[in-house]
Amino acid sequence: MSGFPSFSYRNAKLCVESVALDRIAEEFGTPCYVYSRAALTAAYREFDSAFAGRDHLVCYAVKANSNLAILNLFARLGSGFDIVSGGELQRVLNAGGDPQKVVFSGVGKHPDEMRAALAAGIFCFNVESEAELVTLNRIAAEMAKIAPVSLRVNPDVDAKTHPYISTGLKENKFGIPFDEAEKLYLSARQFANVHITGLDCHIGSQLTELDPFVEACGKMLGLLNRLEAQGLQIEHLDLGGGLGIRYSAEKPPSARDYVAALCADIGQRSQRILIEPGRALVGNAGLLLTRVEYLKHTPHRDFAIVDAAMNDLIRPALYDAYHEILPVTANGSNAKTYQIVGPVCETGDFLGHDRKLALSQGDLLAVMSAGAYGMSMSSNYNTRPRAAEVMVDGDHIHLIRERESVEQLIAGEKILP
Repeated sequence: MSGFPSFSYRNAKLCVESVALDRIAEEFGTPCYVYSRAALTAAYREFDSAFAGRDHLVCYAVKANSNLAILNLFARLGSGFDIVSGGELQRVLNAGGDPQKVVFSGVGKHPDEMRAALAAGIFCFNVESEAELVTLNRIAAEMAKIAPVSLRVNPDVDAKTHPYISTGLKENKFGIPFDEAEKLYLSARQFANVHITGLDCHIGSQLTELDPFVEACGKMLGLLNRLEAQGLQIEHLDLGGGLGIRYSAEKPPSARDYVAALCADIGQRSQRILIEPGRALVGNAGLLLTRVEYLKHTPHRDFAIVDAAMNDLIRPALYDAYHEILPVTANGSNAKTYQIVGPVCETGDFLGHDRKLALSQGDLLAVMSAGAYGMSMSSNYNTRPRAAEVMVDGDHIHLIRERESVEQLIAGEKILP
């Protein structure tokens, strides 16, 4: 199927690689996240090979999907990691990631998180404010360490994406204002326990055009020229992530075209190039498998009530995001237009509106493009245990996260005496 190369129908059954989804549902229940190892591997290699021998580091954005099995797979492939919390650092280390390939982003790093990252020996802190720089210098001095730093600069570039995931406009909370960046770079030389190593930006997520990337890159290169003229040695250029995927009719650039556009702008500069893809690596490598509990027909609408909900996949409710929804068993007869909704007590609990499907109670559905910001943004709203996660590798099925139980959810709670 277009956009989902590791997912296909065989004898009218939707399969992940060589495994039918109904077999996974029978063995592990629903709702269940299902990932393809082949798709994950191919996505990483497309980015990595696009640099064609140029010095670079692909840093997977852990927030997109932080399962240890996925992190371990990317670590084995040689990936670096973009983290935004101490918890994500611990996940990367537990998964076998190399701390010297880790960049630490985020506007609100806690001193304890800074200490953990310094102790681990990460590659770089992407610092987002002068106050953070002061704190990091103090923590590093207390530990008798030198913190490697790249300042994240806000280039004020419109990413042309959903406002909640646009991060490179001047009104956003992220990064140092472009017009103030040069001054802060120069003043950073006064900090004895900070070593400026790089220049960083990130303008947003789910970008489907190259122009915003190229515009941001051009502004960063202009700033880089000015910094070098002032005697600063910048060792790497981190251009962030944000490359989008196809959810519906989008036609995002390929990883190869994206990297080629950046490299064309950068030219023969000696700096190592870093990128931080997340969604583009995992988004179309996973799906959410769910079962129809009930069909509800009203004079105004037909509802398919499934066992997955907004707590499992919040993107439709949060961003009004579209996910293609496919029947696990192909059946084109007697199709109706359904609202695909979950059991959570919110009108906003939906996975898809106005989907033309032929359904019966008990049918299985696959919510596609759910590998990114699915499980990692899931919650226990309505005291719903989070879903199991499964990785398919050829004809092998691996349970990579057990389904939560209600007992686990309430284990840490106490009743007053």
